[in-house]
Amino acid sequence: MTLMKDCKNGIVGDAIKTVAADEGIDPADLCRLVAKGLVTIPKNNNKNREITPVGIGQMMRTKINANVGTSRDYIDAQDEILKAKTAVRYGAGAIMDLSTGGDLDDVRQQILSEITVPVGTVPLYDAAASAPMVVEMTSDDMFNAVRRHAKQGVDFVTVHAGINQNTVSKLMKSGRMMDVVSRGGSFTVAWMIHNDAENPFYQEFDYLLEIAAGYDVTLSLGDGMRPGCIHDASDAPMFEEILVLGELVLRSRAADVQTFVEGPGHVPIDQIQTSVHFMKQTCHDAPLYLLGPIVTDIAPGFDHITSAIGSTIAGAAGVDFMCMVSPSEHLALPTVEDIKTGMQVTQIAAHAVDLVKTGPKERAWKMDNQMAAARKNLDWETQYKLSIDPVHARKVRESRNSESEACSMCGNLCAMKIVERELEKGKKNSLEKAAKTQK
Repeated sequence: MTLMKDCKNGIVGDAIKTVAADEGIDPADLCRLVAKGLVTIPKNNNKNREITPVGIGQMMRTKINANVGTSRDYIDAQDEILKAKTAVRYGAGAIMDLSTGGDLDDVRQQILSEITVPVGTVPLYDAAASAPMVVEMTSDDMFNAVRRHAKQGVDFVTVHAGINQNTVSKLMKSGRMMDVVSRGGSFTVAWMIHNDAENPFYQEFDYLLEIAAGYDVTLSLGDGMRPGCIHDASDAPMFEEILVLGELVLRSRAADVQTFVEGPGHVPIDQIQTSVHFMKQTCHDAPLYLLGPIVTDIAPGFDHITSAIGSTIAGAAGVDFMCMVSPSEHLALPTVEDIKTGMQVTQIAAHAVDLVKTGPKERAWKMDNQMAAARKNLDWETQYKLSIDPVHARKVRESRNSESEACSMCGNLCAMKIVERELEKGKKNSLEKAAKTQK
């Protein structure tokens, strides 16, 4: 039985209890949310791999995924494992292995063996790698790749099942500037056009559900038509795919298979809320997973920042799962330092969202209030402890220490110390005046 099936039957298992304790929610309430598909807990039923389950969706803290993986230009599995561990150290709740270079089965197995958070993959990459050309892979190659990944212990898989003939027709008429930027989306569209055939993952979605249910693998319903530049945002191909994804969410729930839905990449800030609300409504409040959105195209090398801006707006509108974007997005395969920087910025976005999100709000506000109290008291050790990156915070302050107990920005002109001193005098004078008046 799958976790969703158990929850529909009211069975509160270990994964539910663990996530409920971590999130501060009643296990029975969490069980009902999973049963309805409003919360997803990606966890393969493979008994050979133990992970810490993570809840994604309503009433849950905003989670972050980090992408790692080899390319055909750089094949170093140990470097990708180090990136994954770095991402987890800096708050990643999930890791996706997007490897396309080297022995993909071996790279994936190494990551699965080393990482204790949920791990996701895109099996279509594997299927394409096994064929002479992308367009020459078979539908059997595609489904066999999904089964192989599931059998290895992967917790969630991205499948671009929302692309069908209608979607491709919309794409051809759309006037897009960048066509398809999703790698899995491009594989799918190219295969469909070359073979003059329907997308196997859409046409045989019931078979896909059968595989997923057998291993209790969560389906991440991919956004193959996501806009790759501001010009292409919120267009017909994007919305056509979302409409199909809404249909697939209901079919997945009927088959007791957990899902979350992936969303667009490049969107101007005034369109983000509308896009998120449309996706949430159309996809029946399934957990929503976004890369960004990236809010401008002119910042290569800084897309961790353009993404964090979009993530914060999207999160406040209802996004549950953020994909970390590194500074090297659009430029190069990320380094370990890129992963660290991307995670730090995305953590800030996720926490900002939790400050206004039903469920995590109380815990998030408590942390900010503790930081405010520590700042007022110039309690530096507590400030470091509460920081997104304590080591970095300490390093910055100690790089230019003040001769006073304050920081070197103000020194003895510290606004809080000046006002605190005068407020204390004012309070003392008021008490003395009150005492004289009573006499």
